[in-house]
Amino acid sequence: MVIKNRGELGFTPLRRFALDICEAGIRATLPAAVLPTVVNYDTNSQTLSITGQAHHIRNRVFVIGGGKASGAMAETLENLLPESRIMDGVAICKGGTYRTRKIRIVTAGHPIPDARGVHATADILALKDRYQVGTGDTVICLLSGGGSALLPAPVEGISLADKQLLTELLLASGAEIKEINLIRKHLSQVKGGKLGQHFAPAQVITLIISDVIGNDLSAVASGPTYPDQTTFADALVVLEKYHLTDKTPSNVIAHLRSGAADKMPETPKRLDNCHNYIIADGRVALEAMRQKAGELGFAPRIITTAQKGETATVARQRASEIIEGKYGRDDVLLLGGETTPVLPEEHGTGGRNQHFVGVSMRELKDFKGQWVVASLGSDGSDYLPDVAGAIADSTSWQTANESKLDTESYLKRYDSHTLLKSIGRCLVITGETGTNVGDVALYILKRQA
Repeated sequence: MVIKNRGELGFTPLRRFALDICEAGIRATLPAAVLPTVVNYDTNSQTLSITGQAHHIRNRVFVIGGGKASGAMAETLENLLPESRIMDGVAICKGGTYRTRKIRIVTAGHPIPDARGVHATADILALKDRYQVGTGDTVICLLSGGGSALLPAPVEGISLADKQLLTELLLASGAEIKEINLIRKHLSQVKGGKLGQHFAPAQVITLIISDVIGNDLSAVASGPTYPDQTTFADALVVLEKYHLTDKTPSNVIAHLRSGAADKMPETPKRLDNCHNYIIADGRVALEAMRQKAGELGFAPRIITTAQKGETATVARQRASEIIEGKYGRDDVLLLGGETTPVLPEEHGTGGRNQHFVGVSMRELKDFKGQWVVASLGSDGSDYLPDVAGAIADSTSWQTANESKLDTESYLKRYDSHTLLKSIGRCLVITGETGTNVGDVALYILKRQA
């Protein structure tokens, strides 16, 4: 069972249906479900096939990785390859318990990188010299969302504290994840293709569970094994766009300006030794949700796999579309992607999924009929590590009114967690799921005749 508190949350049939549908989406993207369908190793030919593309495994295999799904990916991969083929490995994840024999699983900080991640990333880089990894060897890299924070390797002159401060500034600014990662690439020894470059001439095969809208390979985990076409100058533009130049540590600004002046190498623009494969993404989750909704007797529709924008604005837009009848008689609407809250200076507690549900609850109050809205981080964490997201329905709004909660004030302060906790039976708990394909959201609509 993915949702640990579903007994508390599922007190109406529509709520139980919503939880069933959300669980189906998350389950479909778990490494144990995905990897066996796309990865095959043939002992006789010593060939590793990924989605039908064959790679000859000549000598040793090393496994590395970073991201919220990397621990579960490593555990599953070890069961798909002969134990004797894997020489060593390190995978860095946010949490969870995994049983591996050869691959060391390390837990580190997310979304703010920490010293554990720095040390573990250094261990990954050290594999090359320790084993003299070279031609004929294969490095299998396991990446997923969260890898940017979990694979920290600051360049010389930039401290972990500098990166932590900058990450906090960017997260609060409303910058999109691609923009945040663009800057990270130019402050790192591994991001922006540098990890793949580090292990050349060994072949690097990267398996990716994507949380990035559009599956931009350069963006997932900041593309450590994929060529990067961005520049130091682009990073400076992002800081200027969000008015962060004066708030950013001076040595970070100096480093980026030095790179923009061609005083240090840019990120690699070509990586002939690297092969990257997306094995699961938000589309996989939404298709599984659509199938489950159909099995339950609904008429489901996938609205988008690329939902983005400011969280409250998007929630208001979707609610308006529903009330105006844009989606006809479809009674389950499915959405994937990742919105971006822009926090006021004095803000409360919560995450984008909780805030999306809180705003949706207010905006759907005039819907003619019964409704349920749910929005979850597929990784199990909606900024707060112990909350995956939220679910609300018509009774939630009624409870807020009867309890005389100042809903407007809570939402204005982006204090959605406190609001939903006060209403009760709204916060969804999953723990670390072992995957990360962004957020999944749904509406169930039971219109009046």
